[in-house]
Amino acid sequence: MNKLIFLIATLVVSISSHASVVLVGNPAMADILNKGQAKALFLGKKKNLPNGDKVVLLERPKGDVLREEFHQKVTGKSEAQLQSYWSRLVFTGKAKPPKELVSSALIKAAVANKKGHIGYIDESDVDASVKVLLKP
Repeated sequence: MNKLIFLIATLVVSISSHASVVLVGNPAMADILNKGQAKALFLGKKKNLPNGDKVVLLERPKGDVLREEFHQKVTGKSEAQLQSYWSRLVFTGKAKPPKELVSSALIKAAVANKKGHIGYIDESDVDASVKVLLKP
């Protein structure tokens, strides 16, 4: 009986702690992105926002739950696929991977202070300092 209660409690905690990722930018940004545009940006296929502004991409480090969720929903790539993909692009000089920041707070602060910066954070961390550009 105790094992069943523990299992149920663990399941409830894991479900309630599941992240809901959103792509955010500076509130002054006019653009809202669709999934295809976000995918192209985060795979280095595009370097500018739809309005032509240069973009700086920010993401969480390898192994982060939000990173895995974002890439599963937006780029459709696993961590291993991303690593292989970016290794090829960097080796051939075609693109550089997004800059990694260790927390949603750092990503949110960078996005809030720079118009061309975009990154993903947990939806629960969204406030007036950032604008949701995509909710995959």
